[in-house]
Amino acid sequence: MIRNVLGSVVALAGAASAVLSPFRDWYAGRVGHDYRVADLFGGITATESGMLVSILLPFLGAALLVIVGVVLRSRLVVALAGLVALGFTILWMVRQGQAAGSLVVGGDGAGLQVGVVNALAGGVLMLIGALLMSGRRSRRERGPERKREPVEPFAVPAADQVDTWPPTQEPGMSVQTSPWPEPEADPYTGPDPRDPRTRSYPRAPHPEDDPRDPVHPPHRPPPPPRG
Repeated sequence: MIRNVLGSVVALAGAASAVLSPFRDWYAGRVGHDYRVADLFGGITATESGMLVSILLPFLGAALLVIVGVVLRSRLVVALAGLVALGFTILWMVRQGQAAGSLVVGGDGAGLQVGVVNALAGGVLMLIGALLMSGRRSRRERGPERKREPVEPFAVPAADQVDTWPPTQEPGMSVQTSPWPEPEADPYTGPDPRDPRTRSYPRAPHPEDDPRDPVHPPHRPPPPPRG
């Protein structure tokens, strides 16, 4: 996601630079949109060109390709736009060199000027943007989509079961399924005789060995009557 955003910003900046370049001076003070597209294939002439048939046209096409590529997240379309911008710029440089005999870079406006730099930089930025973009992920890279299993609703408890609705896991009456009290644990009867660590401890007598009646405990005999 971040790579797509960063690559899109760089590619759009390159498209803006390429579209701006025909409005700048290209060679010897001549503006870029004064060159016709036909001059790139037949040779540079001194004939002035209209705006819609000038060298601006391929750069507008490259900018449109960049917009389409950003919307579709297509690295191939963005890279194609960069190649179009660079291709027409290099073709113009070849034709201009043939017409002038050589290409020079002069600070006094006698050679290549800032418009050519804008066009070349725009094409390079489009290619860099295409490299930065991650593109759209295919279905194989995404992996198979997991199908959610249908969740069965809770069954309604039977009429003879004591429970609340909807069922809950909270402790309390909602988990009590019997009307009778729960059995209590056996009381503690002393240390375990099978444990060697507690075998020597005193133990309570077993109920069967206890001579006392557990139901009717022994009582003291009544005192003799005083005569």
